[in-house]
Amino acid sequence: MGIEKRTFKHGFLWGAAIAANQAEGAWNLDGKGPSVADAIPIKSNLRVTDYNGHNAVSDEDIQSALNGVNNIAYPKRRGIDFYHRYKDDMALFGEMGIKVMRVSIAWTRIFPTGEDSEPNEIGLKYYEDLFMEMHKYNIEPLVTLSHYEMPLILSEKYNGWTHRNVIDAFVKYCNVCFQRYKTLVKYWLTFNEIDSVMRHPFTTLGFREQKSTPERYEQDIYQALHHQFVASAIVTRDCHQIIPQSQVGCMLTKVTTYPRTCHPSDVEITLRKNLENYFYSDVQVRGYYPPLILRSFELRGITIQMEPDDLEIIRQHTVDFISFSYYMSVTESVQDNAERTPGNTVFGVKNPYLSTSEWGWQIDPIGLKISLIELYDRYQKPLFIVENGIGAKDIVEDGKIHDSYRIDYFRAHFEQMKEAVNEGVDLMGYTSWGTIDIISAGTSQMTKRYGFIYVDQDDEGNGTLNRLRKDSFYWYQKVCETNGEDIR
Repeated sequence: MGIEKRTFKHGFLWGAAIAANQAEGAWNLDGKGPSVADAIPIKSNLRVTDYNGHNAVSDEDIQSALNGVNNIAYPKRRGIDFYHRYKDDMALFGEMGIKVMRVSIAWTRIFPTGEDSEPNEIGLKYYEDLFMEMHKYNIEPLVTLSHYEMPLILSEKYNGWTHRNVIDAFVKYCNVCFQRYKTLVKYWLTFNEIDSVMRHPFTTLGFREQKSTPERYEQDIYQALHHQFVASAIVTRDCHQIIPQSQVGCMLTKVTTYPRTCHPSDVEITLRKNLENYFYSDVQVRGYYPPLILRSFELRGITIQMEPDDLEIIRQHTVDFISFSYYMSVTESVQDNAERTPGNTVFGVKNPYLSTSEWGWQIDPIGLKISLIELYDRYQKPLFIVENGIGAKDIVEDGKIHDSYRIDYFRAHFEQMKEAVNEGVDLMGYTSWGTIDIISAGTSQMTKRYGFIYVDQDDEGNGTLNRLRKDSFYWYQKVCETNGEDIR
């Protein structure tokens, strides 16, 4: 008798993913306060060879953003008007047959300044209605509590997460969400791509370089990261207490990194890069700081200030599953002249064996299987792919979008997911990014499109905002209907 081939489990969560700051718009309506995302301008003329994901923001940039009313320069303020159109969009998601939808709660819709004495009821009611609309179509919410949407006032007041007071503000916000949505939301994520603290500290931490010094730059960022680790553990504990059947996950950027060559120096630098990559999940999944990371801090003169019970809180309240984004792999080399190419807020050495997207991101479906096997072998906890997709310039022809290139991209990645599952990986779900076209996270462009659903809007905000089903919409509908068995 032959060995049975494993495939996606019954109840596998096929779904969609967006973020509030990229989709909702309505940035200053119904009591919402400004977030860090509302101060990020468009970068439509940025060359891919220049983009390194740093996203440094000065105090002058913040004041210019707050004083300006030109939403053309700040596309995330308008999004795709999901705030007002979510019912129509949810009907499209329901038609597509998705089982789960990843969204984020905009912190500043609930607590506009981050430290308000009482939550904003209009904001609470909005997300309650949103989650109820999901359940109407049998769509399970997967909710990210912090997705680059920190209150801008906390960035101003404390330099973001560098100050311990932000832990209390975040825990208060999360507990309000848990209490309000405990009958509607089972799956939660704490911090989106928590490992991005060095790549874009303003959006991840609310951290501004001008409020630090070159000598303290790394020290301050790792201190802020520690505060997020503690906050994540506390809210994981609280969520389990308030919603007994809940599951809480961490969320990582899976930056799968290969040595550029087999030269031992390239292998060594890649090893060190991957030790840093795994640091963030090690703390949240294993419950402690890795010894090699602690020694690295010591050698670099970095001292993390901790309260007496911080490490015990982190140890006791680890996450239930590991979620991650995967868009591409990179390579690493000690050669200074090695050609580099951008990715998801990273800048790695180009791999000559891979093709690239229009924005220079390398396409590596096998890298997804490698990522799944690496993560599951390391942690033996369920995995959830919560971002994956390709940004492209779609063309509308006679009211249709023939995006075979997107179908080819997903098909190749789904094939590798199947192989990983057959090899024993426990994969609980998949949400494509962004399923409907939204504002790009890195460049704030609209023309960098990821969705199965086209939104009629350009980079300047012109357009009807009408939604159109792309060819990939019907293809993904078939994938969801057959639980990934039919990906032709």
